[in-house]
Amino acid sequence: MTIVKQRLQSGLRWLQRLLPPPLLATLICAGLAAYVALVPPINGLADNGDFYRAMYSNGIYKLLGSHYNYFDFVTQKFGLMKYYNDYQSVNFSSQPLFVKLAIGLNKLFYSRTVFDIRFMALVNIGLYLVGIYLLTDALTFPSKRWRNYVIAGLVVFVFGDSSFTLYFNSFFAEPQMLGLTLIAFGAFLLLARQRYRRRWPLILLYFLSSGLLITNKSQNAPLALSFVVITIGLLFLPRARAMRVYLLLGMGALLITGGLTYKLIGQDFVDINTYQTFSHGVLTQTTDPSKDLAKSGIDEQYALMQSQDYYAKQFATIQASGPYVKKNLIAKLGVGWVVKYYATHLKQFGKLMDLAAADVMITQVKAVGDYTKASGAPAGKQLTFFTTYSQLAGAFFPQKFAFNCLLAVALVIVYLVGFYNDIRQQRIEGVLRFFLVLGLLTIFIFVPVISLIGDGDADLAKHLFMVPVSIDLIFLLFISDILNHRLWHAYREEASDA
Repeated sequence: MTIVKQRLQSGLRWLQRLLPPPLLATLICAGLAAYVALVPPINGLADNGDFYRAMYSNGIYKLLGSHYNYFDFVTQKFGLMKYYNDYQSVNFSSQPLFVKLAIGLNKLFYSRTVFDIRFMALVNIGLYLVGIYLLTDALTFPSKRWRNYVIAGLVVFVFGDSSFTLYFNSFFAEPQMLGLTLIAFGAFLLLARQRYRRRWPLILLYFLSSGLLITNKSQNAPLALSFVVITIGLLFLPRARAMRVYLLLGMGALLITGGLTYKLIGQDFVDINTYQTFSHGVLTQTTDPSKDLAKSGIDEQYALMQSQDYYAKQFATIQASGPYVKKNLIAKLGVGWVVKYYATHLKQFGKLMDLAAADVMITQVKAVGDYTKASGAPAGKQLTFFTTYSQLAGAFFPQKFAFNCLLAVALVIVYLVGFYNDIRQQRIEGVLRFFLVLGLLTIFIFVPVISLIGDGDADLAKHLFMVPVSIDLIFLLFISDILNHRLWHAYREEASDA
């Protein structure tokens, strides 16, 4: 038995030198993502009407005669404008940085007039793989035990899921949000575990990825508060007094980027969200919305718009984008009106929160197809390859918002113990980890509330995207801490690690 054990340990050391867990997880995720997004017939997400926000302002347009498909099929080829583009972006966003990079690669390696969506996937995959490597490295450092391969496998199982990688072939902001979140999480946790002697590159990477994430999409503006909570942990770093001013300036910069992202939202975008907050929120989960509207100062006729989209797929009772609706409905609504309405209709709001909780772990967008028309797949067909985790999580995760709140409290208590133990022993890992978990839990709890107030239950799975990403990261952190015996105290080197 001793000889067998020695051989196993020798084999493990050889494997760790040749293919350490972070590299293994990254290579497997690269293969899975490439198979979904790059290998013909490619898979992705069809346009639900939102692509124009990233397309036209960056000089991309729908090719004439290409039989462009909304909702049913993924479109692979687009046109690139040759001349002056006077289309202005509807929002302040960091997304154009990634779109322009994809266009540059497309022009360099493919065409100056036709854009292949796979170059957008290449950019998204690159960002994603950096995040996967940093995440796995942070979860497994410094232990050299075989259990770290289990952790690497869990990273692949969770974040290699095709419900995430399908976003890569699209003009949605979510694929960049995924990669930037993984990078920010990994950089912060590596700081907590003092992976490298020089801290400033990781601190800079954390702030850069967090800032790009917050500005990537208008709905991300409130995330600035969550990342400020996380950043507070950096003030506990050893010898942080010298850099405290820079850390505080970084926190201020995060708040400013969040404020600008919210303030610079285009009016057309505000009108769309306001309308859908009304039709997909205020008018739903209630038996007689007309009476509630009358009490709130809104004409009862607008109750007919229940669950109607701003851009209706078929027949609409009234044109949502028309001047009549803007003057008599949208002009009267606002965040204050919506908050006041829900405050006086708590039972209805509770039902909406349970509806959001039911969608929290459903990361695969069901409203659009995942195949190109050339693939021969039926309209709206969904990809099932490597979606086991998202299917299990969507099916078995409790569908009550009250459970989410209790889960958040339990996780705070668990990591508060590690915070207390490590601060007594003058260690930093448990302290920084507590603020990391606390910040992610604010996303887990408050993003559903903000989404319902800001856009109702329209495209809820997309709007809640950061919620499953956050709880999945906490789940992986929790499991890795248990496996490496560091849940309630900093890592302690064991003889078996040698």
